[in-house]
Amino acid sequence: MTNCCMRIALALLAAGVLVAAQAGEPNKGAGAMRPLMFQKIKISDERYESAGVFDVDNDGHLDIVSGGFWYPGPKFDKPCTVGPVRAEGEYFDDFSTIPMDVNGDGYTDFVTGGWWGNTVRWRENPRGDPGKVWTEHVVAQVGNVETTRAWDVDGDGRPEIVPNTPGGPQRVYKLITDAAGKGAGKFAEHIVYDKPSGHGFGFGDLNGDGRGDIVRAKGWLEAPEKPLGGAKWIFHEEFDLGSASCPVIVADVNGDGLADLIVGQAHGYGLDWYEQRLEGGKRRWIKHPIDPANSQYHDLVWIDIDGDGRPELVTGKRYRAHCGNDPGEFDPCGIYYFKWTGEGFAKQVIDFGQPRVWGGPADQPAAGKGCGIQFQVVDLDGDGRLDVVAPGKDGLVLFKNLGFAPTK
Repeated sequence: MTNCCMRIALALLAAGVLVAAQAGEPNKGAGAMRPLMFQKIKISDERYESAGVFDVDNDGHLDIVSGGFWYPGPKFDKPCTVGPVRAEGEYFDDFSTIPMDVNGDGYTDFVTGGWWGNTVRWRENPRGDPGKVWTEHVVAQVGNVETTRAWDVDGDGRPEIVPNTPGGPQRVYKLITDAAGKGAGKFAEHIVYDKPSGHGFGFGDLNGDGRGDIVRAKGWLEAPEKPLGGAKWIFHEEFDLGSASCPVIVADVNGDGLADLIVGQAHGYGLDWYEQRLEGGKRRWIKHPIDPANSQYHDLVWIDIDGDGRPELVTGKRYRAHCGNDPGEFDPCGIYYFKWTGEGFAKQVIDFGQPRVWGGPADQPAAGKGCGIQFQVVDLDGDGRLDVVAPGKDGLVLFKNLGFAPTK
C-alpha cells in the first residue's frame, strides 16, 4: 500500500467509515450501540478558541460566551458585547471561559488566562447588560498560560482555579468569600509544587485516598491531608505523557477499582488511555491506544453524552493549534465521542471533514469542525440531551444532540 493510500485508510478508520467489531455485552439497553445524531448550527465565524455556557442575564436561559462576545439563548443568534481581547497573530489571548460569580453580586462572571498576557484574570459581568463591556481584573501574573480549569482541590465543595503554566510552578487560586459564602472579588494563591509543570495537566484521585491529586506531564502530585494548608505535595515520576492534553482525564476506565488516565497528544498524533496496575506494592501504567490516526487532541471531556448511565470520552482536533506547524495539521478535522465497550473504545463521529481554508471566505463550503482549546458539553435547551458547543479558529458551532439514529 502506498503512503497516500495508507493515509486515506487511516483517515477513513479515524472517521468511523471502517467499522471494527464492538463488544455488545457491557452496553446493555435499547439504543446503547446506536450512534447519536447531531444538527450542526453555526453561531459565529469569530475565531476565539474557548467557550463557556452559563446564564449571563439571569433570564433562565443558558447563553454561550466566547472571547469578545456572548450569545443569548435560546436562539444564540445575536452577538452581545464582552469586550476587546488581545490578538496575537492567529490567536486571541483567551484560553479558557470558566463561569464563577467572583464578586458575589448574583451575576456569573468568567475566569480566563492566556499565553501572551502571562496572567490569570476574570471578566466582570455587567449585570447582564448586552451593551456594556465586561471589566477585566488581573488575578495574578503567572507566566505563559496554556489554559485554566476549575477543580475542587481542597474538597470543600467549591472549585478552585488551576492554570497550566508549562514553564512555571503549579499554582492554585482559591476564591476568597465572605461569611455568607459569596465571592469577594479576590483570590488567594497557593503554590503546591515549585517545579515547572510541563504541557498538560489533570485532576482526580489516583491512589484512592479520597483526595484529588494533580496529574502533570511527567508524573503526578499526591495531595496531602490538607491540600491547601501548606503541607507538601509528593511528586511521583511514574510516566511521561508527552505534549499532554488539557485536561488529562482521571477515571476508572475498565472498572477494576483503580483510577486510569486518558491522554490526548495536544500537538501531535495520538489518543491513549493508561491503565493503572498495582503489582507487588508498586504502581505501573500500561499504555493502550484509542485513536493513533488523528492529531491535536487538546481538550477532553468525560461525560455521559448518550444517556446510558456510563461516561463517554468527547474530544476532537484543535484546528491550527500551532498555526500549521503541528503534525497532522492539514489532516481532516473532526469531533467525536468514544464509547467504552468493555474491551476498548468504539469511535462515533459527531463531525468530520476537510478543514476550513485558513483566511478563506466566511461562506466557503462546509468543512469538518474542530473543538478549540476549551469546548463545552451541556444540555443547552433542556431537552435532556447533551449538546456540544465547539469554538475554534474555524468558528463557533453548536452541535445539537438529536438523540439516537433510527434502527431502520
